[in-house]
Amino acid sequence: MPRKVAGGLHEKVRQKILQRVITNEYKAGERLPSTTALASEFGVSVITIGRALRDLKTIGIVRTVPGLGAFVRDMRRFIGDLDFSFTSLGSAQKHGLKLSIHLTSVTRERIQHSVFNDFDTPIGTMHCIRKIISVDGTPIMFNTLFLPLSLDGKIIDELGDTFASKALRDHGIRFRKTRLLIDAAPASEEAQQAFGIPNGYPTLRRFCHLTTADISFSVFGIAESPFDRLACTATLQAFANEKEAERHFY
Repeated sequence: MPRKVAGGLHEKVRQKILQRVITNEYKAGERLPSTTALASEFGVSVITIGRALRDLKTIGIVRTVPGLGAFVRDMRRFIGDLDFSFTSLGSAQKHGLKLSIHLTSVTRERIQHSVFNDFDTPIGTMHCIRKIISVDGTPIMFNTLFLPLSLDGKIIDELGDTFASKALRDHGIRFRKTRLLIDAAPASEEAQQAFGIPNGYPTLRRFCHLTTADISFSVFGIAESPFDRLACTATLQAFANEKEAERHFY
C-alpha cells in the first residue's frame, strides 16, 4: 500500500487518535497499538505516527514507557478549595479516593523564587520541605514549604507525612492572614520529575504567604499541579448592602 506524503499528516493522525481517547475507544491506562500497527492502519510512516504521539505526550494525553510503548493517561481532574491546605480536594473525597503524601526532601535553603519578591520574604535560610501529594495513586501536587528555623524539629518531622495546616494547628500555631498568588507557568524541573511531564508542560501554581501574631514567624509555600489534573474553587462572601461591602473593600 503506497504511503501518503507526510506534510501535515501527523496532525490528522493526532486528531484521530485523540478522538479515540475522547470516545473511550482507547481507555485510560490502556496501551496504544504499536507505531507499526498504527502506521499500517492509517497508511502513513512510523515517523508520522511518532510525531503525532509526541504531540499527544506534550499535551498530556499519552505517556510513553521505554520498551513498553505509549499509554493513555488517566485524565481525571480533581477539585480543591482555594485555600492554604488544599486538604478538602472535594472531588477526591466525594468519590472515596485516598489522599497520600510522599516526602521528597528536607533541607535548609533561602527563598530564591522571584515571584516571592512581592511577599516581603526573609533573606535568611529557612527549613525547606518538598513533597508530592497524590490522590488514589495519581500525583496532583508538588508542594514546597519554607518555614522558620525556630520551628521545633519534631514539627518538621511531622510535616513530612501530613498536611502543614494540620501539623501546625496541632501545635497551637494559628495563622491570622493568608495571601495567595495564582498563576500559570511551565513546569519546574522538580514538577517535571514528580508528574512525569515534559519540559514546557503548563502547570497551575499557587504561591502563599501565611502570617501569625508573631511578626517573626511566617510560612511560605509553592504548590504546582499539571493544568489538567487540578482545578480550584473559591467561596466569596456576599454582603447585605453597599455600606457593608464598602467596609470590606474600600
